[in-house]
Amino acid sequence: MDAALLALGREALLLSLLLSVPPLLAALLVGLLVGVLQAATQVQEPALGVLPRTAAALGALLVTAPWIGARLLRFAAASFEISQRGLP
Repeated sequence: MDAALLALGREALLLSLLLSVPPLLAALLVGLLVGVLQAATQVQEPALGVLPRTAAALGALLVTAPWIGARLLRFAAASFEISQRGLP
């Protein structure tokens, strides 16, 4: 049972990393684009970058929500299956 719990914890950490990639990557790309545009136009207002990054992260979450939900459901089903096998 201990090996199963360790494998489950490892899978949970990997899944959390994998599921956080789409919004983080979208925010990173938009942040870089906004930063380049701010440097090119010499507009150094920090508030200008917040709204596009937030919108990009939310858009990425909306687009990848079915995939994220499916991965979470598969993980939850596997977790419940492992917990049921471990009970006497």
